[in-house]
Amino acid sequence: METPEEKQQRKPMTEQEALQKLASICAKGEHCTGEMLTKMERWGLDESQKASVIAQLIEGKYIDDRRFCQLFIHDKMKFDKWGERKIQQALWQKRMDPALIKEALDDVDDAEYIAILRPLLQAKQKSIKANDDYERNMKLIRYALGRGFTIDIIRKCIDNAEDYYEEQ
Repeated sequence: METPEEKQQRKPMTEQEALQKLASICAKGEHCTGEMLTKMERWGLDESQKASVIAQLIEGKYIDDRRFCQLFIHDKMKFDKWGERKIQQALWQKRMDPALIKEALDDVDDAEYIAILRPLLQAKQKSIKANDDYERNMKLIRYALGRGFTIDIIRKCIDNAEDYYEEQ
């Protein structure tokens, strides 16, 4: 690990070097403005350089926060089985615009969250030890809240669980 003295001796990255490095990173995968700003802060670029590099990346279509937001939501729902609240928090941590987050999350229908949560709850229910329905439901609710689902979606899954099991 570098000492503070070594960091001071290392020359800061130029704007052009940062642009090339970030363009290379963005060409390999989807990234957002917040991630690029964080990298440039670590590299010691000043505000005007960061703004210039971000503008060039956007102009070159290397980064598009709207596209990133939609793909991030899709991937977290499909592969990680996350709910709305957990996705929203992760996007906030990536410095995404709250209006953009809201817009992208509003595009997701409740039925999609239910389709993800219902099988998770069914699998979890098999491993839960509870004395009664109330205790079992509370454990399921805690589990689903931890995965980022809203209480409305959780209630829909738990309240309609008996109907769903009868259809199977």
